[in-house]
Amino acid sequence: MAPSLGHIRPIMSRRQVSLEERTGWLGERGSGSVFTRCGCRDGHGGRRGVSCPRLGEARHGSWYFSIDLPRHLDGGRRRFRRGGYLTCEAATAARDRLSARALGNSREGVYTVAEWLETWVETRARLRDSTRRMYQSHIRLHLRRQLDGVLLRELHIGHVQDAFQRLFDEGMTPATARRLFSTLRSALNAAVRERLIPDNPVRYLKLPRGRRPFAVVWTRRRVEEWRRTGVRPAVAVWTPAQLGEFLSTVAGHPLFPAYHLIAMRGLRRGEACGLMWEDLDLDEGVAYVSRQLQRGADGKLRACLLKTECSRRAVALDRETVIALRAHRSRQGREFSKMGVTDQGWVFTHEDGAPISPSYLTHTFSNLIGETRLPPVRLHDLRHGAATLMLLAGADLKTIADQLGHSSVVLTADTYLSIAVELGLKAAADAARLVLNAGKRPPGGGDIRRRGAPVLAEVIA
Repeated sequence: MAPSLGHIRPIMSRRQVSLEERTGWLGERGSGSVFTRCGCRDGHGGRRGVSCPRLGEARHGSWYFSIDLPRHLDGGRRRFRRGGYLTCEAATAARDRLSARALGNSREGVYTVAEWLETWVETRARLRDSTRRMYQSHIRLHLRRQLDGVLLRELHIGHVQDAFQRLFDEGMTPATARRLFSTLRSALNAAVRERLIPDNPVRYLKLPRGRRPFAVVWTRRRVEEWRRTGVRPAVAVWTPAQLGEFLSTVAGHPLFPAYHLIAMRGLRRGEACGLMWEDLDLDEGVAYVSRQLQRGADGKLRACLLKTECSRRAVALDRETVIALRAHRSRQGREFSKMGVTDQGWVFTHEDGAPISPSYLTHTFSNLIGETRLPPVRLHDLRHGAATLMLLAGADLKTIADQLGHSSVVLTADTYLSIAVELGLKAAADAARLVLNAGKRPPGGGDIRRRGAPVLAEVIA
C-alpha cells in the first residue's frame, strides 16, 4: 500500500517558501510550504523520503505543497497537500490559487461541493490544458449549478441522483452524463484521499448505458434519405469514390496535403498540425507522430503530449501521399523565400510560417465541404474513412490499430464493426454463391445434375 501523504515532511535542506511570503493570507495556523518528494526506496523496500541523497539533483522527484487550513469544528487539525508538480514554481502557483474563499475560511472549515470542485481542478498537476478546460466546463455549466449550496461533508447519493435526473430532464445525453460522472467521481475521490469525506457517494450512482455511435457508410440510399429529410447519421464516412471526388475538388487548396494525409493515413487533427518536416522521411515513406498541437487556456497554440502512449507511432505513407507532401514542401519553400518568411519547420502553416491550429483545420474543412454536393462528414470522420480504406485493402485489425494509434484491437473492432459488416455484404454474397452452386451437384460428388434440374436459389451479386 502506498504511504499516506500524511507521512510527508518538508525537506529542511531546501528553501521553504512560506504562504505569507507569496499571498499574505493567514489561515488559522498561517503556515504553508513547498517541498520535493521522490519514490526512491531503500534496501528493505521502504520509501527513502527526506533521506534520499538525490533529492537535490535536477529532475529528481517532484514538487509538493502543503497548507494548513482552518481547523475542523471539533478543533482537529486540517491540512491540504498536493503533489506531482514538475517545478517549484508550478507547485507554488497551485498553492497560491487556493484562496480563503475556495478553502472555506469564511465558514470555519465548512465548504460546499462547488468550492471543492473548483479547488480540485485548479490544483491538479500534470493535466493537459484541454482536459482542464473540459473539467472546468463541466463544473461551470452543470455541476456547480446542480450541487450549489450542498456541503461537501453532507453530500450523499440522493443529492447526486437528483442532480443527474434534472440533467436528463433537460435533455442531456447518456454519453455527456457519463463524462460529468467521471469528472465528479475523480474530484470526490481526491476529497476521500484528503480525508475530507469518508466515502465517495458517486460510486453508487447507476447511469443508463450509453451506446457508442457506429460509423456508417454514405451509401446511395443514405444520401437520398439525407437530401430528403436533412437528417444525417451521427458518424458517417465517405465511400472511396466520394473521398476521391472531394480530394479532386480541393486539389488546389493550400491545405490539400493535410486533408489528403488525414484521409489516407488516419492522423488526428492535432497530430497533423503538430507535424514538422523533421518528422517525415519521404524517401522511406514514413511519418513519425510524436506530438500534437493544442490551444492552451491562455489562447496560445502549443505542442503537447499525444493522447495516449500508443499514439506515438510510425505511420506508413502511400506513394500518392508522398507525392503530395513533396509538392507541398517545394511550394512552401518558394513562398517563404518570396515573402522573406523564416521557416520554423512546421509542415502545415499559415503564410507567416506559424503552424495552423486544429480548429482552423476543422473550420476550413467544413467550408470546403459546403462548396461541394457531397454528403456532410466531420474532419474526424476522415480518420474513420482511412480505416475503411485499410479494411477494403484487406488489412488486419492489428495493423489498422497500430496505424491509427489505438491502444487495443478491441477499440478498433468496436469502432469499425458496422463498416466491416457493410463491406462484408459482397463477401457474404460470394460465399452464398459457392454454397448454392455446390447444391447443383448430387450428394457425395459425381456428375453435375441434369440440365434443367431445379436449383436451390439464385444469388444476384
